[in-house]
Amino acid sequence: MGILTWIIFGLIVGAIAKFIMPGNQGMGWLVTIILGIVGAFVGGWIGSMLGWGTVEEFDFKGIILAVVGALVVLWIYGMATRRA
Repeated sequence: MGILTWIIFGLIVGAIAKFIMPGNQGMGWLVTIILGIVGAFVGGWIGSMLGWGTVEEFDFKGIILAVVGALVVLWIYGMATRRA
C-alpha cells in the first residue's frame, strides 16, 4: 500500500477503534490517524504471530486485524495518559 492509502486506512481504523472503545479519549484527527496506522502495524504483527495473516491488503481480514491492533494501542494510550 502507498502512503496515502495507509493514511486513509489509518483514519478509518482509528475511527472504528474510537467508536468501539468506551470513554472520552479527547484525541484529534491527527492522533486518530496515527493510532490507526500504529494499530494496523500492531494488528499485522499479532496476526502474523498467531498465523492469521497480515495487514498487507485492504480486505475484511486486514481491517479486523488493524482494528484489534488499534484497540490495543488505544487501551495502552488511555492507560498512559490517565490522570490519577
